[in-house]
Amino acid sequence: MKKISQYRLITYVSLLFATFYNFSFFKNFFLAYSFHGINIVYFFSVFFTLFLFISFVLSLLSSRYYVKPFLIILLIVSSFTAYFMDTYNIVIDREMIRNVLETNFNESLDLFSFQLVLYVIFLGILPSFFVYKTNIDYGTFKKESFRKIKTLILLLLIIIVTLFSTSKFYTSFFREHKTLKYYANPTYWMFAIVNYTKKTYFTGKLVVKKTGDDALIDEPPTQRKELIMMVVGEATRADRFSLNGYERETNPLLKKEDVYNFSNMSSCGTSTAYSVPCMFSKFTRKTYDHKKGITNENLLDVLKHTKDVNILWRDNNSDSKGVALRVKYEDYKSDKLNTICENGECRDEGMLVGLDDFIKNSGNNDVFIILHQMGNHGPAYYKRYPKRFEKFKPVCKTNQLEKCTKEEITNAYDNAILHTDYFLSQVINFLKPYSNKYDTAMFYMSDHGESLGENGMYLHGMPYFMAPKEQTHVASLMWFGDGMKKQLDLNKLNSIKNNNLSQDNLFHTILGLFEVQTDEYDKKLDILSTVRKEEK
Repeated sequence: MKKISQYRLITYVSLLFATFYNFSFFKNFFLAYSFHGINIVYFFSVFFTLFLFISFVLSLLSSRYYVKPFLIILLIVSSFTAYFMDTYNIVIDREMIRNVLETNFNESLDLFSFQLVLYVIFLGILPSFFVYKTNIDYGTFKKESFRKIKTLILLLLIIIVTLFSTSKFYTSFFREHKTLKYYANPTYWMFAIVNYTKKTYFTGKLVVKKTGDDALIDEPPTQRKELIMMVVGEATRADRFSLNGYERETNPLLKKEDVYNFSNMSSCGTSTAYSVPCMFSKFTRKTYDHKKGITNENLLDVLKHTKDVNILWRDNNSDSKGVALRVKYEDYKSDKLNTICENGECRDEGMLVGLDDFIKNSGNNDVFIILHQMGNHGPAYYKRYPKRFEKFKPVCKTNQLEKCTKEEITNAYDNAILHTDYFLSQVINFLKPYSNKYDTAMFYMSDHGESLGENGMYLHGMPYFMAPKEQTHVASLMWFGDGMKKQLDLNKLNSIKNNNLSQDNLFHTILGLFEVQTDEYDKKLDILSTVRKEEK
């Protein structure tokens, strides 16, 4: 094979990227610009500019010492990113990378498909083989340096000329369609990895700051203790709860219970990795970030500081995302602890087994139990419920949602909602006998929502500013035992349950339920503060 320079190889690979790896980029481009008239010229201009920009970035980062492995890694990774962007219309930003890295093996298997294999073979392995077999003419260090500078200057000049030749279009394009950059493959995921690495690993020594170490529960010994169960849902949209007006009966059991449904609850993020630590933190969505999450104690720590609350986190999802690092934690994703498993799927109701012993051993302390559901984890919604909950048919029985009809996806998702309805009713029935001894309550809140094909978008994890409401409007409700009800003005609660609420309220509402006194408590963010009766 004839020898070529590394920059010519980069040019070939960049053209390959622009042509075959950016279907999602151009699909979203055509949602904004129809393919006729002057827009055809704009399309070719954008394609050419994208090709030039990829060439510039790869030429800048390449070196004679690693150009081949560098390009091969980009091709392999980009074959995966192209598949997920093309299939689910997601973007690969910093939080999506965090989400991917915190996904366990079983969740990853749910995303495996034959189509993914084809993407990796034709967009990953075969081009990588071409790169590997290419004979590169490496010059001296001086010659290679001159080639790099010449290439970069030439590319930059052509990019500038291209942008200025249609400056009116590009001025509008960059101002009105900022979100398109998220779909550029491979340049945006490369930037996202650098951003993730910088924000995660180069933040200096991490010191966890105390939160609420002044916390105390000042109540007479004769007062009844609280037993509160917090259920953290997974990917449950508010608009799929019949309690919120959904035309299908997806909450047949909960509607029989005296629950208080919060119809306008917003999430902190659009992924489990972001929302869960955010909702348990003292920060609001606007002030929270990952670094604050890992360098500040959370709600569980504040309760632990009181020395009067026994805490247990049981997890049937990936993990607690760092929330339960300093409290008792039990993994219920396998049959080692979970006694209700079938075909490799462990059910949420298995987390209820054995809780009586934990409560019994809590002595005269309050009890806070958190159950982290598998819930509606996608894309294999059909795996999230036992066969007897398959009420809505036909169902999508593949993780390749684009191959299913809208009806099939909806049916599978709604069946999983039915199972969550059953699980929450089981939690309530578990608590009812304890209402004779404890002031009992259940608080359910999903971590984020889910896209089910609206505007060609699936799953979750979009950047919050561009996320559809399906990913941020989440299901949430509360149930109270008789003792707890006596402490609340239920008429007032009914009047506020449709207010605009968010996961910002969780931290302070739980502190209020346990009657914790601490400077961290903000009465304004406690959902129940205005309905709690004054003690006589």
